[in-house]
Amino acid sequence: MNRFDKRLKGTVIIAMLVVAAAAIVFAGCFSLGADEDENLENLGEGIPAASSRIDSKGWEKASDARNTPVVRAARAVGPAVVGITNKAVARDWFNNQFEIEQGVGSGVIFRADGYIVTNNHVIAGAKEIIVSLADGRSVSGELIGTDEITDLAVVKIDADNLTAAEFGDSDDIMVGEPAIAIGNPLGLEFQGSVTAGVISALNRTLNLNDRQFKLIQTDAAINPGNSGGALVNADGLVIGINSAKLAANGVEGMGFAIPINTVRDIVAELMEKGRVIRPWLGVGVFDKETAARQGYRLNADAGVYVEHVDKDGSAGAAGIRRGDIILEIAGKPVNTVGELRSAVAEQKVGTVIQVKLQRDDDIITVDVTLQAMD
Repeated sequence: MNRFDKRLKGTVIIAMLVVAAAAIVFAGCFSLGADEDENLENLGEGIPAASSRIDSKGWEKASDARNTPVVRAARAVGPAVVGITNKAVARDWFNNQFEIEQGVGSGVIFRADGYIVTNNHVIAGAKEIIVSLADGRSVSGELIGTDEITDLAVVKIDADNLTAAEFGDSDDIMVGEPAIAIGNPLGLEFQGSVTAGVISALNRTLNLNDRQFKLIQTDAAINPGNSGGALVNADGLVIGINSAKLAANGVEGMGFAIPINTVRDIVAELMEKGRVIRPWLGVGVFDKETAARQGYRLNADAGVYVEHVDKDGSAGAAGIRRGDIILEIAGKPVNTVGELRSAVAEQKVGTVIQVKLQRDDDIITVDVTLQAMD
């Protein structure tokens, strides 16, 4: 039964970013020349440093009133926060190649032998990666692995005995406790900048490109160039990697960080395999909102409409068809594209899940063996 007022055409629809009343932007690389970039917004255990450029002199003699948890956190984690310059290749009118600097972001050293975590969008498209250390050195970086979906990447530099940040537990943080952001807002000129605020909310769900993400919300100032930097608690432990902010007129103090427990899992897989292997259902789907963007109206009270089925995918092998409406994945109701993708992402490759769907006037359940995404 066709659930649309007019015939659907095409295959999988690549949905665009949707946020009600405000735009979610990456904190991003700070662009060194492109106006459009201005809006872009553990594994190992490190040993906190005794001092850094952020707090270079006199801290041992400072009073307790001055030597606050923010000061101590900055002193511990500051030396592990680096600048990352993304260099790409461009061509002139005569087709000659030359390098340009696309922008500067931040990263966090998490192992003393030179492993750094940053955001994927900081190093995306880089021909060369330059890492600027807190001690003033600049060294070449090698991309170890990247994951566009979670916006995380791992970079390696050829150096030893570096100060590495210590990761905390993002499941053990509280709303209202202090939060300190360390990074490079607006580029290396402001390298190692420290801003402080509080944890505003936990498990804040944002929809980016029709994928759902659970992030830490903070009011610590996060600006272009802070992406990939550290969000730190008052104990000097990294609890998140700064990634995005809400940008809209009249909106202030709404920054977001990827929880460090999520970072741990992704970074481990990137270091082992260079990429994250995820399960794949093998369908293109519409919910009411994504259908409306394409000029269609979905006549269904619940579920998502299957517009396309990859015959070699998990759903195709299980007999799911175009025109079915998926109601539940592994017992979880799915009414949006983001909910479906999140439900599948929670599973592991090879897992057999039950998919409840409506086919014409019948409600049926099929077993689907999840395959690995290519």
